[in-house]
Amino acid sequence: MYYFIINPNARCGRGKNVWKKLERMLERENAQYQAYITEKPGDAKVFARKLTEGCREPHVIVAVGGDGTVNEILDGLSFCSPVTLGYIPAGSGNDLARSLKLPRKPGRCLKKILSPKYHKQLDYGVLTYGGDEISCRRFIVSAGIGMDAAVCHNILYSRTKGFLNKLHIGKLTYLLIGIKQLLLAKPAKGYLLLDGVQKVEFNHAYFISAHIHPYEGGGFKFAPDASYDDGKLSICVMNNRKKRKLIPVLLNSMFGRQSHNKGTRFYTCGEAMVHVDKPMAVHVDGESCFCQNDIQLRCIKKAVRMIV
Repeated sequence: MYYFIINPNARCGRGKNVWKKLERMLERENAQYQAYITEKPGDAKVFARKLTEGCREPHVIVAVGGDGTVNEILDGLSFCSPVTLGYIPAGSGNDLARSLKLPRKPGRCLKKILSPKYHKQLDYGVLTYGGDEISCRRFIVSAGIGMDAAVCHNILYSRTKGFLNKLHIGKLTYLLIGIKQLLLAKPAKGYLLLDGVQKVEFNHAYFISAHIHPYEGGGFKFAPDASYDDGKLSICVMNNRKKRKLIPVLLNSMFGRQSHNKGTRFYTCGEAMVHVDKPMAVHVDGESCFCQNDIQLRCIKKAVRMIV
């Protein structure tokens, strides 16, 4: 039995159109499946929890949507039963699909899922935040604090995104809003604590991101050395006194080139703590975790079984 969790609103309704095509394919293949259609944010998490909580039977859960849909499913999973994930990208960013080199055509993705030849055990991350009330969020691609998270927050409510997606140039949304946020951004002072022992201080940090996969924001390669199965987070710190010097960093990342610009630092660790001197936006896989001063991040090694 296959359990499909579909976000019909992914990429301005593309999720709905993709699912219609997949349904016809499933009927032709006489596949046994159940479909769960999300109506609002949080539904995918609820569906994933209901499907796996207290169940000992193996499950194949297939996400049809964007990275945010996969994030919600991952956040809702109970790992008490054997769970295999499939992913049919229908979003605007699709950074997970880009990293795993999944086919762009939904039909080809479905064929892989119905007749799987390969599975991979992927890491995932956990972000912990909050003062009086502690919250935890899983992430499959990346999490961050600062300007990159502010871009994600802005995109969630952007009308420009829908317009550019219809023109099939949705990546420009991230660039345009990134430029806007760069103009508005103010750096923060603070520090990183890596694996509880290495303290790294900074005075002009614009954002700090933690990666399981190299890409975020629809193809910006902020962590070129990130590996999804090494049990480590790849940390990228954008720290520079002169804001204009971040422009080549963003352009290099956009075109997939490794950035060696002064002020860009990279670290590898199993867990990290970030403190900044003022509240900054936080995200997991592009989903908002509001504004925080302190976050903790850790990597869970090879805990997600995925069809590729």
